[in-house]
Amino acid sequence: MAETKSNATNPGRNQAKKGNKKEEGSRKGGNIIAFLAVPICLIIAFLFFYFVCGNPANFEGGITTGAAQPKNMLGTIYTGGIVIPFLMTLLLIVVTFVIERFATIKKAKGKISNTKFLRSVQYNLANKELDKALKECDKQKGSLGNVMRSGLIMYKEMTTNTELTTEQKVINIQNEIDESTTLELPILEKNLVFLSTISSAATLLGLFGTVVGMIKAFQSLGETGGSSSSQLAVGIAEALVNTATGILTSFIAIISYNYFTTNIDSITYGIDETGYTLTQSFAANYE
Repeated sequence: MAETKSNATNPGRNQAKKGNKKEEGSRKGGNIIAFLAVPICLIIAFLFFYFVCGNPANFEGGITTGAAQPKNMLGTIYTGGIVIPFLMTLLLIVVTFVIERFATIKKAKGKISNTKFLRSVQYNLANKELDKALKECDKQKGSLGNVMRSGLIMYKEMTTNTELTTEQKVINIQNEIDESTTLELPILEKNLVFLSTISSAATLLGLFGTVVGMIKAFQSLGETGGSSSSQLAVGIAEALVNTATGILTSFIAIISYNYFTTNIDSITYGIDETGYTLTQSFAANYE
């Protein structure tokens, strides 16, 4: 009971709780982005497809139907057919979340590298200068700094606690770190599901558009008895445009997903090292 009271009245703990509320606000902001991104990207893609790519100025003689002859890349994209705006939607979603994840993970990395930060904290802990270690967390300003700060606040509490054994104190410190970690990791991994899903979905959708284009190509070939090469070319062009768009979207999604997961693994490793650093330091300095 006495320990609970200490937690409630400790200014450091209250500050940590305020930080958790900020993280909750950040998650809600991410939810809004995810909710709005898909419909907005869909609208932009269709408007771009029909009014920009489908502009008669992009075709010979201003003809956009039948055996239309595109004059530039925009016209060529338009010949890809109805599947193209959906592929463009996926591409825009990928770009949106690449930008969003890049900004979030860059912020999560903080302003000081993991190695330098941990070394500085370890030095301060060895000298029992907890306030200086907390200041290093404020300078780091990343996920690692947030987790370390929560752990250090509990660490500081345990140094003055006379009711628990050293083993129990170490467990309390580890539990605090684990709790803080569960708040940080979802923020890092949020919205990556869009990239992982689109990396496969874009290829499949592109193949679907390819099949549709080839069906049209052979259909027109059968209707003209093999005499209309222009109709055949239109169908093949539609197939290839869908293939290219699907592959490009999938490529960007896969590369981005792997890049972000690698960075998240680096941050996670630093967080794991945080728990080891604090518990080992406490066990060594406050037996």
